[in-house]
Amino acid sequence: MNTSGFPGIPAYDEAGTQFKIVKEIMNDATAADVIYRKGIPGKTRDEMDAIRSEGGRVDGFSHCAPLNFRTYEAAKGIICMQDQTVTLRDGVKIYADIYLPKNAEGPVPLIVSWWFSGKRQSEGAAEWIVDGCPPDTVSTLAKFESVDPAFWCRHGYAVANADPRGVGNSEGDISSFGIQDGRDGYDFIEWAAQQDWCDGDIGMYGNSGVGMVIWRIAAERPPHLSCIAVWEGTGDMYRESMALGGIPAPYFNELTMNGVACKGYIEDMPNMLIKHPFMDSYWESKIPRWERIDQPAYIAAGLCHMHLRGSCEGYRRIRSKKKWLRIHREMEWPDAYKAENIEDLKRFFDRYLKDIRNGWEFTPPVRLEVMDAYDFDFDACRAEREFPILRTEYRKIYLDAASGGGGPEPYTGESEISYDPGRDTASFDILMDEDTEIIGYMKLCLYVECRGYDNMDIFVWVKKHNSDGEYVPLTCMGMDFRGAWGYLRASRRELDPELSEDFNPVQAHRRDEPMEPGKIYEVNIEIWPHSRIWHKGESLRLEISGEFVKSEWAMDMAMGFACDNGNGRHVIHTGGKHASYLQIPCIPPKYKSGDYIVR
Repeated sequence: MNTSGFPGIPAYDEAGTQFKIVKEIMNDATAADVIYRKGIPGKTRDEMDAIRSEGGRVDGFSHCAPLNFRTYEAAKGIICMQDQTVTLRDGVKIYADIYLPKNAEGPVPLIVSWWFSGKRQSEGAAEWIVDGCPPDTVSTLAKFESVDPAFWCRHGYAVANADPRGVGNSEGDISSFGIQDGRDGYDFIEWAAQQDWCDGDIGMYGNSGVGMVIWRIAAERPPHLSCIAVWEGTGDMYRESMALGGIPAPYFNELTMNGVACKGYIEDMPNMLIKHPFMDSYWESKIPRWERIDQPAYIAAGLCHMHLRGSCEGYRRIRSKKKWLRIHREMEWPDAYKAENIEDLKRFFDRYLKDIRNGWEFTPPVRLEVMDAYDFDFDACRAEREFPILRTEYRKIYLDAASGGGGPEPYTGESEISYDPGRDTASFDILMDEDTEIIGYMKLCLYVECRGYDNMDIFVWVKKHNSDGEYVPLTCMGMDFRGAWGYLRASRRELDPELSEDFNPVQAHRRDEPMEPGKIYEVNIEIWPHSRIWHKGESLRLEISGEFVKSEWAMDMAMGFACDNGNGRHVIHTGGKHASYLQIPCIPPKYKSGDYIVR
């Protein structure tokens, strides 16, 4: 097995000044040495413009204007108290911009945006455009991936855009998606609740990184945190971000680290992945304490997004008695700022921050889109009572390497397909003999062998082909998206018995179990949630490869894996005692009478 560092990522140097070690307490009260890397100080707008004038590129997160303590009218009817100083429990000072309705008759509820993206990123942008949104959709007052004060202040809310610990001018070092984030967020919320402009009802909203931090803060249970809205939010940093299926994937995190304005140090998760390659107390501290989250929650999950698993896990595992899930096909940014979604969020916040009895409780617990082809859906805003859907029928599609197909019954004859993991893709085409809605969690059970090496990295895609055999992608933000996906490092095949369910295998990641030459292993691969219909006569194509095959999809460009296939050749066995199969979650109609169907 290859256990070296990651190409292109600065390796931890114990004697170097670029790194330092901080001893931190984990969730289980054990201590761990955590690597921090020297941050990249933020730049002023003039410095950023100078770089651009010479043809260079500079990340908008890198902007850091000098402190400017002032109160001014940021937009018509909106007051900004800029660079408000907040002292955390350990004496560290951080800074936040507070936006308020100018003519408010008294204290108002507050919505908090918290993450290291920078509280005034628009000031450093060459042009303030949020991807997927028409120009001028989002005002320059908005923190990236957060609520827009230009809307919310005009509807009776305050908005806090915070630079957390270590970000911009805030003191300290950046600790990412762990206990420190939760405690600092707690302190900020309780500080805000005591200010004369706040009525004590505080909510949090955000997508992507801003949403991810909300899980951690909500688990600390600040007394004045009344509700949360997490619209896209990775939960388990190990399984969903840093080591997908056990395959190291540190490059997206490295990309975000290098864009942050940080005068101090920033937690170095890529190097922590080298030092802590397996699930342990460090990585467990990066999993939200779901059981402690009990606030009313509105969660959104994008079917084409890297945050999909975390959003669905969050909905399933938090203890909130009042929780709602909306599953959609859109990318997080246009989804967040579409008029109908803003109005929907406003009804949620009006209900739980203003106590307006607006009928929000009639909102179905689960709403989802059933995707079909390109940019159109078979169904939109489908109301369901739970997720996964209780009436799901789990069906096994047995694979046949001899024909490259599959069917509902096991094959008696044994066969195999082998492929070069660096060049080839193995595929199976399954013809649908009736309209089939697949909504929820798929799993792939494979019998595999590696010839010439001790590990297989396995990448899985579930795609759709029409009745003429043509590939039918989904479309999101104008780009093609393939479908459902899953990952597995075969030497990490051991399942976690507490987290795994029959429909959803979850690896333990506690150790490596190298594959022996000539031995066939059963592996179970988690496929992230999906919602799509296959019409009668269409085919489901299962594609399996040894490396991440990039497409034109934007998020593919940000993904990067440290694969470990050596010079081996991958073999998939099917039939007989090696009955490999794909299990799909089929959703029967809610009502059927003859040819009449209600889905």
